[in-house]
Amino acid sequence: MGGLSAVRRRPDGGDLGPAWAAVRVRLGLVVALVVLAAICWWWTAEQMRGMDAGSWTPVGAFGWFLVVWVVMMAAMMFPSVAPTVALYARMARSAPVLAPVMFVAGYLLTWALAGAAAWALAIGAGRLLDDTVITGDGGRILAGLTILAAGIYELTPIKDVCLRKCRSPLGTLLGSWRDGRLGGLRMGTVNGGWCLGCCWALMASLFALGVMSIAWMAFVAALIAVEKMLPWRRVATWGTAVVLVVLGLLVLVAPGVIPGLSAPAPGGMPMM
Repeated sequence: MGGLSAVRRRPDGGDLGPAWAAVRVRLGLVVALVVLAAICWWWTAEQMRGMDAGSWTPVGAFGWFLVVWVVMMAAMMFPSVAPTVALYARMARSAPVLAPVMFVAGYLLTWALAGAAAWALAIGAGRLLDDTVITGDGGRILAGLTILAAGIYELTPIKDVCLRKCRSPLGTLLGSWRDGRLGGLRMGTVNGGWCLGCCWALMASLFALGVMSIAWMAFVAALIAVEKMLPWRRVATWGTAVVLVVLGLLVLVAPGVIPGLSAPAPGGMPMM
C-alpha cells in the first residue's frame, strides 16, 4: 500500500489521483474506439456479403446506404482518429467524458453528410449514363481515371493542408475551441471536415473499385491509416500517390491482373 501511495504522489507531495483518472479516461476512449471499429468491420462485412458487383456497385436505397456508410466510416476512421479524440478529452475539462462522445458524434455527422452527397451523386450519374456505359469499357475507363485523379490529388497543396491538420490536430483544436457538449459536437464536425478534405478522393476510389467490397474497403482504410499515422508524412503521401497511380493505370490497361477486382455487373450505378 505504501508503494502504491508513493507512486500516486507528485514530488511536491500533491495527489496524482486525478491525473491518473484522466489518463484512464483517455485510454478507455482509445480502447473503446478501436473495439467499436472492430465491431463495425464485422457488421459491415455481414451486410456486404455477396453484394460486390465491381466498379460502381449499386448503392441501394438511401436509408440503407447511409446506415452502412456511417458504420463503414466508423470502421475505417476510428483507429486513426482515436489519438485526436484522446487529445481532445485531455483538453476538455468541463465534460471530460461526454464532450469526447459528442466530438465523435460530430465527426460522424460530417461523414454522414458526405455519404448523403455521394449517394445523390451516384444515383444522379446512374440516371444520366446509359447502363451499357457503366458495365462496358466506359465504366472501366471512368474507374481508372477516378483512381488516377485520386493519386494526383495526393500531391496537391489542399491535400497537404488537410493532412497536416489531421496529423497535428492540436493547433486546430486550440484555434476553434468551444466548451461543453455542443462545443464538442461542433469541434468534431470541424475535425471531420479536415478529414473529409484529406480523404474524399480515396473514398471516390473506393466507389470506382467497388464500394461494397470488404477487401477494397480494407485497402483504402490501410492507405488512410498509413497517411495519418506513419511518422514520415512525405513518404506516406508519395507512397499512396504512387500506389493509386499504378492501380489506376492497371485498371485502364490490364484490369485482369488486379486480384479481387470484380467486373462491373449489369445494373451499374442505379439504385437497387
